[in-house]
Amino acid sequence: MKLGFSAADEAFRAECAAWLHEQMAGPFADIRGIPNLCDAIPRRKEWEQQLAAHRWSCIGWPEEWGGRDATLAQQVIFAEEYARAGAPNRINHIGVELAGPTILAFGSAEQKARYLPGIAAGTAIWCQGYSEPGAGSDLANVKTRARLEGEPGAEEWVVNGQKVWTSLAHYSDMIFVVARSEEGSRGPKGLSFLLMDMDQPGIEVRPIGQMNGEAEFNETFLTDARCPADAMLGAQGEGWQVAMALLAFERGVSTLGQQMQFRNELDAVIAAARANGLAADPVVRQRIARAETGLRLMRYGALRMLSGTDLAAIDGAALTYKIQWATWRRNLGELAMDVLGQAGEIAPGEEYRWPLLPNMYLFSRSDTIYGGTNQIQRNLIAERGLGLPREPRGTP
Repeated sequence: MKLGFSAADEAFRAECAAWLHEQMAGPFADIRGIPNLCDAIPRRKEWEQQLAAHRWSCIGWPEEWGGRDATLAQQVIFAEEYARAGAPNRINHIGVELAGPTILAFGSAEQKARYLPGIAAGTAIWCQGYSEPGAGSDLANVKTRARLEGEPGAEEWVVNGQKVWTSLAHYSDMIFVVARSEEGSRGPKGLSFLLMDMDQPGIEVRPIGQMNGEAEFNETFLTDARCPADAMLGAQGEGWQVAMALLAFERGVSTLGQQMQFRNELDAVIAAARANGLAADPVVRQRIARAETGLRLMRYGALRMLSGTDLAAIDGAALTYKIQWATWRRNLGELAMDVLGQAGEIAPGEEYRWPLLPNMYLFSRSDTIYGGTNQIQRNLIAERGLGLPREPRGTP
């Protein structure tokens, strides 16, 4: 396991850190450190295009598709420096980190040429059509259906169903949808992975108000929504394999950038405790020390996971990482509110908009739910990671 970086890597760190600092102190200073995911969307779209113009948008991609062929170490370094600079959360995270790598892995040459340039340029924002009202953590229970219609050579997939928790769907240009394309199929069999345009009459997006005042999540209704027959990624009926591969990409180098965001949040908690005198309270100091220890352990664990070459081992380690960081951040949110006291319960403005720590506390309540609840993660750790027998299902 490498816990440090080479001289060349540190030179790369200096390069990207300098560029990010220049942008966040200059032309994009107005969106530095904004805590709400749905704020300043037009400016954040401009930021995506600025990243792309300087080839910082998708540095791990091949150069021919707008990347830099960056090494794993360089991708980790950029993710860390991006968070350290206070740059805003990427509104095209799903396109750059999920859709793009999946298209690179499973797409045809024509599909790559059709979809990747827009993602790399920051002009095509993507969202994810996985969860449904009856298929959240149990993704294999998808009910959205797709049927093939039309004359040969002009066939289209016609999709009907409902997706939920589609983050930033109301600002997105494209969506990838897991749908049941084989009549009578059940579970992971008979699913297909479709790439669909959001700007069409058959797609309706309804934002869901959240308790932190945002509406990042959405319900997405598909009523005879359409995409070309060749907009299917992978073979018909093999969408489960594509969907699971995409989730593996989600557990990649962005985990280290995520931890730098956690670092910023913990530093804000420490600063608040120093400002109001609670840093002298032995119980608060102990909780801060526990949070610091947990964050460092997560960093070492993620570095060990990402430095491995056994993909199965990486996938197994990732099962534990989700429950680890989600629980840690939920606890950090509770610590933040205890440090802030009553001052943290009052929004400073007229609108229901919160500064960093109260917003983090409210949002962190969902960390142990989305992407697989803690309960589901424990099942996955037991069954896939440890090879234990599956729990009984249904009535014997």
